[in-house]
Amino acid sequence: MKFSESWLREWVDPTIGREELLEQLTMAGLEVESTEGVADEFSGVVTGKVVKVEKHPNADKLSVCQVDDGEQSYQVVCGAPNVRAGLVSAFARVGAVLPGNFKIKKAKLREVESHGMLCSAAELGLGEDADGIIDLAEDLQPGVDLREALLLDDLIIDLDLTPNRGDCLSVRGLAREVGVLNNEPVKGPEILAVEASHDSTFAVELEDSAGCPRYLGRVISGIEITRPSPMWLKERLRRSGLRSIDAVVDVTNFVMLELGQPMHAFDLHQLKDRIVVRKARSGEELTLLDGQKLSLDDETLLITDGNGPVAIAGVMGGERSGVQSDTKDVFLECAFFSPMAVAGTARRYALQTDASHRYERGVDFQLQAMAIERATQLLLDIVGGAAGPIIEAVDPDALPVAAEVSVREHRLNELLGIVIKPAEVDEALERLGFERLSREDTPDGVTWTIRAPSHRFDIAQEADLVEEVCRIYGYNNIPSRAPKTELSLRAIPQLQSSSAALKGQMVDLGFQEAITYSFVDPKLQDLLDPAIAPLVLANPMSAEQSVMRTSMLPGLLDALRNNISRQQDRVRLFELGSCFIPDANEPGARVEQPLMLGAVIWGRRHSENWSQESAPVDFFDLKGVVEHLLEWAGHPDASFAPLQDPVLHPGQAASIVVAGSTFGRLGRLHPEVERHLDVAGEIFVLELAGDLILQRTRRLHGNVSKFPSVRRDLALLVGRRTPAEQIMTILRQTLGDVLVDLRLFDLYQGKGIDLTEKSLGVGLTLQHPSATLTEEEIGRYMQDAIQALTQGVGAKLR
Repeated sequence: MKFSESWLREWVDPTIGREELLEQLTMAGLEVESTEGVADEFSGVVTGKVVKVEKHPNADKLSVCQVDDGEQSYQVVCGAPNVRAGLVSAFARVGAVLPGNFKIKKAKLREVESHGMLCSAAELGLGEDADGIIDLAEDLQPGVDLREALLLDDLIIDLDLTPNRGDCLSVRGLAREVGVLNNEPVKGPEILAVEASHDSTFAVELEDSAGCPRYLGRVISGIEITRPSPMWLKERLRRSGLRSIDAVVDVTNFVMLELGQPMHAFDLHQLKDRIVVRKARSGEELTLLDGQKLSLDDETLLITDGNGPVAIAGVMGGERSGVQSDTKDVFLECAFFSPMAVAGTARRYALQTDASHRYERGVDFQLQAMAIERATQLLLDIVGGAAGPIIEAVDPDALPVAAEVSVREHRLNELLGIVIKPAEVDEALERLGFERLSREDTPDGVTWTIRAPSHRFDIAQEADLVEEVCRIYGYNNIPSRAPKTELSLRAIPQLQSSSAALKGQMVDLGFQEAITYSFVDPKLQDLLDPAIAPLVLANPMSAEQSVMRTSMLPGLLDALRNNISRQQDRVRLFELGSCFIPDANEPGARVEQPLMLGAVIWGRRHSENWSQESAPVDFFDLKGVVEHLLEWAGHPDASFAPLQDPVLHPGQAASIVVAGSTFGRLGRLHPEVERHLDVAGEIFVLELAGDLILQRTRRLHGNVSKFPSVRRDLALLVGRRTPAEQIMTILRQTLGDVLVDLRLFDLYQGKGIDLTEKSLGVGLTLQHPSATLTEEEIGRYMQDAIQALTQGVGAKLR
């Protein structure tokens, strides 16, 4: 909502400065978004009256004028087509400085001297009109500084109003608020009923009274549409962000800005039979004033006549019935449309108008008679004509009912955190214009019951009245206090780690956290988890975010591609979040939401460095990460098993097994999937159940042995397909507590070994907790280990 400070102060002029006024508006909930001056900087420009106009002797399009500036008369050469004797305009004397630091000097135009310049609005930064010089009110005295005459030191204020304050979308509404806040009277213009001077009317019928309970219309005949809008009207509109079109449209826009009531004027001779307010019918079309042709749906409220639609109610008029340059008679209409009847219409047709903006938020349903009288008088003053009687079609039962709301003293003080005296509440409610229905004393304090005025659509419950009293009392008058409460110590589970701790582990391992949408691209989702049909969103943000993820991989891989496209050569990302898996038995009713840890690595193993080789990451880099996490979580007995997964590489994929159950997967993406993602290089991914990794086994602490340890190495020949994990398990089971460290330190395949075999180097560190191991005991332990390996996997010493 844009308006000028001077216009507001014509309605109510509190004894506070400009900055205090702006602060007051913001603190009252009417946030000042921005301010700007109403005109560019210039000086030396005064009001000048054109006394005489003669044709230039040497130029057909120039005139030689005598301009009176209140002190003397100057000869000025002017090329404006609207210059005439008696015109009062903006006169830049010699020495004046116009916007852009343009200095006015004495000049000679086609051999005729010119002492100054008559200015257009565009030349002074007062608008875009450059076709003629400014036409000021004829009663202005010559020689008055133009900035003073037009109040050009005014300020344009732009408010960012919340949707519930539609009553402040007018100067009248804002003045009402400022008057309440400062306890000042509001003095708007006197609006009197215009007496009808002829009997011409145009019938109105309400077919949809729920959408339009009240419709007023009046015929104004014999207007002179060619008369221009006066300068004061153009300036009011310009300072409110609207441009001048013609006098009739300007008046309807002015009344909308002044009183908050949108209006429209039809060319009477383009209307047939009668006005009917109804819903659109199948196949109806309407060409709007802006030339756009629309096919109307059956939810659209229309203004129609005998030939069909003439306007979309509350949004925009139609081209056929619009006021034209030859219009003589108009039908001026003013209506109350239900907010629900207009809501959404502008968005459905991609039309956002000042009228729809107001109707959607609620217009005072008692305002229409005042608005049509105000517009009638302005039209008669500007374009002349004669007004007929007002025709009103109304359905009283469909009009809104003013809300009756109660507020309790103890609840008011409880919500505000302070004690407000009942007398102050009485004053606040009275200043707000609420009709007090009762004031009852109860054991818990006073209870007030009020009826909201017709312009306050937002008053519906007790909390609304609390807010109103608080605004009038003043937010700044409520002291700020730190809350005091007893805080008990939070219980920390011994057998569960926090999400923050897990994320810290991932960061320590060189990963960066990614936070992606739970809504993913259905194509990417199907590529990475083809076995599960995801949930489809009913109202997605976009087609690329239309299904719920069943895996962490779509979001992470999309983030990976974004990083690669931004010249990153090493990416290690992780995310901890929920997946959404429909129940196979009840796909539409139940959804499982397991917590999952996802990770992806790609590119260099190490950051570019002179001391490190530039080898790419491989399967074992990611496997090492998983082993570290499992050990951190207290699952050293976890194992890996070969995995056949259509999304992962057949030879570089494994499932993560703990206590005989599978809790995740890791491996390289299948080459076909990598090709589809259009990423150069191998991509390795991990998905692990979050609940598992956050579980912690009970920590058991033992004594440190005081006796020496001994290490023995074994070089074993086993089948190529024998997993090293199986060998490690056999050794742990056979040697038990005496085995304190087990390392696989070598793998050899090649010359000197059968093609079906491989050689594994295993280091075993043995230590007894209560005695020094003898060579005989060490030998027996090693013999037991070799025998168990021979029986378990057919291993033999190399």
